[in-house]
Amino acid sequence: MAGTIVSDVLQDGAGNSTATTNAIKGSAKAWVNFGGGASPIINASFNVSSITYNSTGQFGINFTTAMTDANYSAVGMANYAGTSNQMFVNYSANFTSTASILYISTLDRSSNSLVNPTFVAVTVTR
Repeated sequence: MAGTIVSDVLQDGAGNSTATTNAIKGSAKAWVNFGGGASPIINASFNVSSITYNSTGQFGINFTTAMTDANYSAVGMANYAGTSNQMFVNYSANFTSTASILYISTLDRSSNSLVNPTFVAVTVTR
């Protein structure tokens, strides 16, 4: 059965509600959890079609449906070979992100070098 639901307010079973615009604007527009080696494998995702490996610690996250522009926000985390080293997921300085692809780099803080992490998780909002 196909159809359309139109509502100005969403409400849970306890009667708590929020405007639909808040739910839509506050939702993740894309997210991905992937193995960060030279052949990245997506473990789970939403609105991510593939991961491009550009070089050590440099990845492109390709969106299934592009953002409206490149002015989105992304946050990420990574793990490097099971160590307790601090890892940073940054916007890549070597590539320019667009509405359809987010470029990230993964940095091992202890060595201050780009590395291929064991896994990466990134969430994108707009």
